[in-house]
Amino acid sequence: MQFVGTLTLILIIAVFIGHLFARFGLPAVMGELITGIILGPACLNLIHLSSEIRIFSNIGVICLMFLAGLESNFSLLKKYWKSSTIIAFCGVILPIIVMGFSSLCFHVSLNESFFIGVIFSTTSVSISVIVLREFNYLNSIEGANILGAAVVDDIFGVLLLSLMVFLLSSKHQSSSYLFTKIIFQILFFVFVYLMIKWLVPMILRMSHKILIPNNITIMAMIICLFVSYLADKVGLSGAIGAFFAGIAVAQTGVRDLVDSHIEPIGQTIFIPVFFVSIGLEVVFLDIKKSLFFIVIMTVLSILTKWLGCGLGAWLAKFNLHSQNIIGAGMVARGEMALITAQIGFNYHLLNHALYINIILVIVLATLVAPIMLRNALKTN
Repeated sequence: MQFVGTLTLILIIAVFIGHLFARFGLPAVMGELITGIILGPACLNLIHLSSEIRIFSNIGVICLMFLAGLESNFSLLKKYWKSSTIIAFCGVILPIIVMGFSSLCFHVSLNESFFIGVIFSTTSVSISVIVLREFNYLNSIEGANILGAAVVDDIFGVLLLSLMVFLLSSKHQSSSYLFTKIIFQILFFVFVYLMIKWLVPMILRMSHKILIPNNITIMAMIICLFVSYLADKVGLSGAIGAFFAGIAVAQTGVRDLVDSHIEPIGQTIFIPVFFVSIGLEVVFLDIKKSLFFIVIMTVLSILTKWLGCGLGAWLAKFNLHSQNIIGAGMVARGEMALITAQIGFNYHLLNHALYINIILVIVLATLVAPIMLRNALKTN
């Protein structure tokens, strides 16, 4: 029951601070991030990132991205896949170069510097989805490109991470490791195509015959969890799997029913815990020594993604307003960067002190991201 008490405290504080943020015109999700910082090791040290919180957090990401997939316009995503790829490519290259070179200037080793560039080449669109939904922009041209670019970005990130682990890890890997992983990821996307085209419509038609309450919603949730699990097993983000599962369900006639059932489940408990968990990652360890590094890297992490993806949008012939929205929508690093950093630390690609500083930079950049996107969407 200890975890139940912890969960109660998280939700109470998150609701209160989220309400205050909303009153001042800021995204409520910001309040949830701040809640994690206040309750976690950075301030009051009341709550730590336990295995139970991680489980709830992972389910929160899955629910959030499943809802994003449900509400996405698949025809728009298909229409803008070329521009999404250009945006993602520019948004990956610029952070790798600038963040990597800047790390070298702080006397970080070459391998660690390059890996820091890889960390900040990632994007977590989960937070942007909240703001896009708030402004009814999820099905806009900009929203479709942000979501599409995030998918491509995730693929780039996984490939770069796999390459880094393969080349620089102290643990020996067989020569076929990287090739096998790429093959499985290609097969996953083949499965996604078949799932959207045939499997999910067929399964949901059959689920009408299941004689239990909420049969359609339960089957949709099974599809979501299975595809998320499958994506994770092939080395992709489980969030991306959930997103594609949402797209598949959205192509059927039960989209509105599933959305109305899943959203209350996610928004009342799992999604808030996910955002709180990001704040719980913050630890102020020798902050005075690292303050200049943290400030500079935070600013650069924001600018490189904003300008890089903005440049990609410009190359894809978007106007200045859309460039700003797309760039701001790709700034958040969130769980993708945290996971990448954690894997790198586990494989000895980052030392402990550097790992803590990078976590703080990720959280700070993630805190700024929804404010930037909100301002970009408000600008006419």
